[in-house]
Amino acid sequence: MANIPSDPMMLLSFVNTKLRDEYDSLQLMCDDMELDVQEITAKLNSIDYEYHADLNKFM
Repeated sequence: MANIPSDPMMLLSFVNTKLRDEYDSLQLMCDDMELDVQEITAKLNSIDYEYHADLNKFM
């Protein structure tokens, strides 16, 4: 992955901030930042957070 936090809680904050401020979807963010959607989703699922496309954030 790109230079993003490896700690799941820090990653959660990072991703949700990016989604709130810069991107309309997780897919757009991952495409733009050359990240793997499944890898991000799996790491955040491991701490019981799921992506909600309708809200564009992990909860």
